[in-house]
Amino acid sequence: MKKFYGKIDIQFAATFLYFNKKGIVQELIHNLKYKGHQEIGTELGSWYVEDLKELQFEIPFDAVVPVPLHKKKFKERGYNQVTTFGKAIASGFEIPFEENILIRKIYSKTQSKKNLLGRSENIENIFDVEFTEADYNKHFLIVDDVLTTGATIEACSLALSKIPGVKISMICMAMAH
Repeated sequence: MKKFYGKIDIQFAATFLYFNKKGIVQELIHNLKYKGHQEIGTELGSWYVEDLKELQFEIPFDAVVPVPLHKKKFKERGYNQVTTFGKAIASGFEIPFEENILIRKIYSKTQSKKNLLGRSENIENIFDVEFTEADYNKHFLIVDDVLTTGATIEACSLALSKIPGVKISMICMAMAH
């Protein structure tokens, strides 16, 4: 994807839907993220896996890694909105779902209200990674809800790139214009 050229080495990048303000995708993700309808993530993940399988998509990934929430945000919301999506992707590809490898170190207000500069400041400090030698040379698939500037995926990739020999790909539920 062009958003990442010259910034991070992404093996594969894709989004499932287009996110338009006041559109059905915005409503779906809003209901998933803020109203507790976690089944939406499961359905979107299941549909996307089926689409990828129809395209004869090769599964080069070793594990699915969700973009994590900060502990405080998780406590406020009660769940991570990308967990059910990520679990459906992992299940469909028959690979592990690893939600403890990436850690969000910095609490921040919602990214949806920030501009490009606000989203991309200090990205190298937002996330960290906890790994063992067993994680060396793995290909991780990062999953997130909406791809806007790419700053979140870039920050996650920077953290994961601390693992020797790592390869990184990403899939998002939707991409904003």
